[in-house]
Amino acid sequence: MRLEGKVAVITGGGNGLGRATALRFASEGARVVVADILDELGEETAQMVTDEGGVASFVHCDAISANDNHAMATHAVDSYGGLDILVTAAGVSHPGYKSGDQDASVKWFAKRMDYFERPADELLELDLEDFRQVMAINLDGTLLAAQACAAHMIEAGKGSIVTIASIAAKHPDAGPIPYVCSKSAVWMLTKKLARLLATSGVRVNAIGPGYIDTHMTKMIDLIPEERLTQFFANIPMGRKGVPEEIANTALFLASDEASYFTGEILHPDGGYFTE
Repeated sequence: MRLEGKVAVITGGGNGLGRATALRFASEGARVVVADILDELGEETAQMVTDEGGVASFVHCDAISANDNHAMATHAVDSYGGLDILVTAAGVSHPGYKSGDQDASVKWFAKRMDYFERPADELLELDLEDFRQVMAINLDGTLLAAQACAAHMIEAGKGSIVTIASIAAKHPDAGPIPYVCSKSAVWMLTKKLARLLATSGVRVNAIGPGYIDTHMTKMIDLIPEERLTQFFANIPMGRKGVPEEIANTALFLASDEASYFTGEILHPDGGYFTE
């Protein structure tokens, strides 16, 4: 019960890393606020927590809405009496991404396959609005959630914020241009917030996951077999991770066991960065 008595807000809690984190935190005693723009999936996560004996509620939150983020933080305080932990799992891999909409993701990824042979086209064909959309959700969404929740943490004199970056924050080949730019910006934002909030008793750390088996990474299976073999050769452990492995990392960073960690990024990536 490492989070007993804690209140945790998890953006993007309707699926993938966010859902796994909500379930893991609840199993350790946290009362969980599941926030997502996808109401049905978010409510489903909250119900899963409740069904397993935990305490959870759902709140609709568009990551790029300042009003929604403030309402999310207020809901946590009003419902459970405080706000101790924020995990920013809301994010997208490409413009128009929607969890579960595999057809749209497949079409997007199929187009990207051409860039294996003509890499320069990824730059030349990049649409500015597509770039801005990914940056807004991944970077602006992280900033707005942190801003809304940090206000309550500062008042209480304690708290832990865990952002979800990516190995793409440090490796340009780990995603398309908008994604790698947004995640590297999330990592720098994390370090900056850690410096700003340390004297207020609030720790801020990041997780830089490798390739995790979620809806967002299903398209990797479309890579031709010879390239897929090469892809997994870059991962010494030879496999994708699972959401629970990221949730366990978030649990450590959110808990008092990481009390002297701030401004750090941990990479559960199967060894991708061992070189």
